[in-house]
Amino acid sequence: TVEQSQLFQLVSFTLVLWSFFFKIFICLQSLHSSKYSLEDDPSNLDEMPLMMSEEGFENDESDYQTLPRARVNQRQRGLGWFLFGGWKVLCGSCCDCLAHICRRKKELKARTVWLGCPEKCEEKFPKNTIKNQKYNIVTFVPGVLYQQFKFFLNLYFLVVACSQFVPSLKIGYLYTYWAPLAFVLAVTVVREAVDEVRRFQRDKEMNSQLYSKLTVRGKIQVKSSDIQVGDLIIVEKLYTEHNQNVPLFFSSFFFAGACFIRTDQLDGETDWKLKVAVGCTQRLPAVGDLFSISAYVYAQRPQLDIHSFEGNFTREDADPQIHESLSIENTLWASTVVASGTVIGVVIYTGKETRSVLNTSYAKNKVGLLDLELNRLTKALFLAQVVLSVVMVALQGFVGPWFRNLFRFVVLFSYIIPISLRVNLDMGKSAYGWMIMKDENIPGTVVRTSTIPEELGRLVYLLTDKTGTLTQNEMIFKRLHLGTVSYGTDTMDEIQSHIVQSYNDIVHSQPALNSCGSTPSRKSQSSGPKVRKSVSSRIHEAVKAIALCHNVTPVYESHTSVNGETETAEADQDFSDDNRTYQASSPDEVALVRWTESVGLTLVNRDLTSLQLKTPSGQILSFYILQIFPFTSESKRMGIIVREESTGDITFYMKGADVAMASIVQYNDWLEEECGNMAREGLRTLVVAKKSLSEEQYQDFENRYNQAKLSIHDRTLKVAAVVESLEREMELLCLTGVEDQLQADVRPTLELLRNAGIKIWMLTGDKLETATCIAKSSHLVSRNQDIHVFRPVSNRGEAHLELNAFRRKHDCALVISGDSLEVCLRYYEHEFVELACQCPAVVCCRCSPTQKAQIVRLLQQHTANRTCAIGDGGNDVSMIQAADCGIGIEGKEGKQASLAADFSITQFKHIGRLLMVHGRNSYKRSAALGQFVMHRGMIISTMQAVFSSIFFFASVPLYQGFLMVGYATIYTMFPVFSLVLDQDVKPEMALLYPELYKDLTKGRSLSFKTFLIWVLISVYQGGILMYGALVLFESEFVHVVAISFTALILTELLMVALTIRTWHWLMVVAEFFSFGCYLASLAFLNEYFGKYSFFFCFPDLSFITTWPFLWKVSAITLVSCLPLYIIKYLKRKFSPPSYSKLSS
Repeated sequence: TVEQSQLFQLVSFTLVLWSFFFKIFICLQSLHSSKYSLEDDPSNLDEMPLMMSEEGFENDESDYQTLPRARVNQRQRGLGWFLFGGWKVLCGSCCDCLAHICRRKKELKARTVWLGCPEKCEEKFPKNTIKNQKYNIVTFVPGVLYQQFKFFLNLYFLVVACSQFVPSLKIGYLYTYWAPLAFVLAVTVVREAVDEVRRFQRDKEMNSQLYSKLTVRGKIQVKSSDIQVGDLIIVEKLYTEHNQNVPLFFSSFFFAGACFIRTDQLDGETDWKLKVAVGCTQRLPAVGDLFSISAYVYAQRPQLDIHSFEGNFTREDADPQIHESLSIENTLWASTVVASGTVIGVVIYTGKETRSVLNTSYAKNKVGLLDLELNRLTKALFLAQVVLSVVMVALQGFVGPWFRNLFRFVVLFSYIIPISLRVNLDMGKSAYGWMIMKDENIPGTVVRTSTIPEELGRLVYLLTDKTGTLTQNEMIFKRLHLGTVSYGTDTMDEIQSHIVQSYNDIVHSQPALNSCGSTPSRKSQSSGPKVRKSVSSRIHEAVKAIALCHNVTPVYESHTSVNGETETAEADQDFSDDNRTYQASSPDEVALVRWTESVGLTLVNRDLTSLQLKTPSGQILSFYILQIFPFTSESKRMGIIVREESTGDITFYMKGADVAMASIVQYNDWLEEECGNMAREGLRTLVVAKKSLSEEQYQDFENRYNQAKLSIHDRTLKVAAVVESLEREMELLCLTGVEDQLQADVRPTLELLRNAGIKIWMLTGDKLETATCIAKSSHLVSRNQDIHVFRPVSNRGEAHLELNAFRRKHDCALVISGDSLEVCLRYYEHEFVELACQCPAVVCCRCSPTQKAQIVRLLQQHTANRTCAIGDGGNDVSMIQAADCGIGIEGKEGKQASLAADFSITQFKHIGRLLMVHGRNSYKRSAALGQFVMHRGMIISTMQAVFSSIFFFASVPLYQGFLMVGYATIYTMFPVFSLVLDQDVKPEMALLYPELYKDLTKGRSLSFKTFLIWVLISVYQGGILMYGALVLFESEFVHVVAISFTALILTELLMVALTIRTWHWLMVVAEFFSFGCYLASLAFLNEYFGKYSFFFCFPDLSFITTWPFLWKVSAITLVSCLPLYIIKYLKRKFSPPSYSKLSS
């Protein structure tokens, strides 16, 4: 026939087209693999057998070539692969290719910026605007519709609804299909529109923020969006720079050429940071003189690193030209806050090229495991729907236009997949989020991602930060070790007495020295033989070094005078102890300076070039700061060169981690041992050393250092090389130990989580010994467990041998450093993850933020279990965003982690209730709600199938119009949705027996087994309701609609009651309210509850009120529900679930 030939041509064309694309895809894949074959060759080697002997490893080098990974992973890609998922890969590759072409980014280059002259910039820079909107006017409707219809459920209902415009496929009224779909889409569009308008308003507010711009004519106000590269901008105290990055050139406040900024919104650190201006511009007599000079800045290209900056400042009109190097200390990045003073700076980067925008990581849209499981069940229901439709057409004998009949049956059974499933689940998630935030036992908890509350009940791995998460990030000085003597908290008074005595001796010796007419020179002092120093002098030198070697600045609170004017305490040099606070980038340094204050040596003032110490007797000691070498994660140390004002002595002080300082200090036999002892006590250690410099030595160093700082290429390496020339044979002064206290109730919380079957991994940037000690003190590692410390490895062979050694251990915790972890993952990724997952606890120390996120992704890929990451700092954001469930703590490191997380809590101990109680309830409730909504669709589809089979397989609907809409909404919606209030275990019981949580991770509440049980229940009840109506009402067959529909409503209400485990008063109200609505609406259902004859209805409401109708409907309902109640009772009697045993 013509129809069959057209169909055959269409199918043939489709297959040819797909085969063409498939061949293109295979060619692209082969080109891609050949392109990277040489580059990836080492990684293509398969892992060696791990239990191989050491001799075999050394001798049998051929094992490296045994099974190339590429050959193992290469799969047969035929037509079967293409049909069962290959097309997804093809489409994804094409989309990625197109996206890569469309999103080609402009190459970022270094730039030359003239002061106050944006017009001189040769290059065009991005506009200084913030744009967080997802759509614009043109893309809003298509974008929102795409986000909705990319899911199978919504796309399915769109196709079904559109089919009703075809007259031959039309079944019932259009509004029965379009009204629910339109409601869902309307809610989504309105919600997206509201969010988009809010984003637009926020962006507009930020882009319209006024800044003071310095021009030749004076100060003018400009919008943030009008700021250009080269503009001179004035930024005042507590003014947040949201849009521009400015290296500082001129500033006026209580310190000459310096200011403090807060960077908590950029890097998560709440401590103030000192920023300095360029000396050349600082010497100008007035602000307006900035326009009278000819100067420019050469700045590096925009990059991600917020902790480094390289550039040069050049003044051309000077003779000779002035060149000054610029570093991170001369910059203010976007999203930082000026905490004190006023700043005038030139804009270097704008808009998309600022550090804050470049470092913005867009979080992935997280989809819960329960949603994925329901999506799979939905596809299974669709398959069942198609099979049922084919069976109906086959039983018809494929007569007539069977294609049309097949599609009509598909539409007729479309209620197998209920559109209300997504609506009910989304409303339930919102209800769970509201309950979490209203829980008085976990105050301050915020749900920022309302789509994944069920994930809290499915977690297997918890990855936690250490500092600020398990610990309070409050440092307390605990130990001072001088090599031969150690001082703890109970002997600090001895140190104080030594300090008082030593400075009293100095004061008494001053007159004698003055009477001699001169002070002994350094040369004469150092020429004598070395004499063993007394304990008092050693303590004095150690405390003095700790008080000088730091980046701490004392800050004095402003107070208001009588006339209302604000004065600073420093204006009159009022260095009162009560008014002083310390600011630094590290809490360790603040703890050390506070300790020196407690023993008598107080830091009272500091600026760019000097600092002052107050002795116990009140004398002020002044020191000139010649150089500062800030702490970096690479060097693991910081240093300072100072000149004492009274004597002129130049001293280089340095402190840092023991691993960095061990090779710098003079030989000793106690440092390594004592560092280990302090680490075992859970203390953070710092090694302090010094080196005396002559004037000639310092001048030589300063010349080489300034020359290195002006280098454009490899500046960092050259500067480091010059500094290292000083770091030789330094005198070891002392070893300090600082304690980071544990958070409240950390131990019982970790024990609770461990008993719940959750494996806890601690990922920290701290040193191995400290991390190990915190793991023990917090009971992350239980007392009876062994700890296997993974030895440092640097190549494949060492990693192989160490993994072999680790494999022989059983039930022990693993401690590994970030460097060793990287080596293991490079060569033995699968084996390492497999071994690590068997450990009860894992501690990864010296981890970078990128490594933390990498570990999360490894667990997701290799175990397919749900992961949770918890942290409190900006360095934890990547880990939190990568995890299936991210939890942020509002701590001392700022709110960056809290804002980026899915859930925000105020204390670590709250995670126990969040998981055990709310995670359990959310998962159990959503599982019951989702399956019940599907049951509600399957039961009515079963009745439709029975009805059609009895009436000669006719594709005629059983219920039409408002009956179908009312069934899914007002008649059953409230009782079904009331399942979100159900709970199987009381909160106290869930916390008392955390072992109950283990059952949740197995996913037994929503599985194919429970789904098949609900399918059987639906088929049974649908068959009983339809056949019962036909058998009992054989003589009044015309009333079949009223009979079956009334019994259906009663059955659904009773099934809700059967499903509920703990009654709530709102559940009772919902049951009676829905039944009352049904009874009240009978008066308006004449069109549907009249006498029924295939295609016509005529009113007959009097029949509904008769006694036979009532008892027969009750009998049908009883037969459909009573067996299920009996089965439930017997099951609870003879095979009760674990939670019911505890409840009883």
